[in-house]
Amino acid sequence: MLRKLLIGIAVLLAVLGLWLLSRQLWTPGLQLLGFAALLLLTTVFEGWRYRTGPAPPGAQWQHTGEKFTDPISGQEMEVQYDPVSGERRYVPR
Repeated sequence: MLRKLLIGIAVLLAVLGLWLLSRQLWTPGLQLLGFAALLLLTTVFEGWRYRTGPAPPGAQWQHTGEKFTDPISGQEMEVQYDPVSGERRYVPR
């Protein structure tokens, strides 16, 4: 829900920035476009952070005992560790 709202705000800012550029107001138009692009990119790629991809071949995930509550979803997450690659992953409990 919040992600969709932020993407909508980014689109509105981009449209406003383009409108300002069409009126030859270069500085505020470019600033709005830059801010809209930054907001859109951070919103889209933020969801990538806690995604669990497929396990690499030979991965031996071990429980670390670490647990935390994801501040965005409110879901309790568990940390797992692969001693071969040193990779950590976050799995919902």
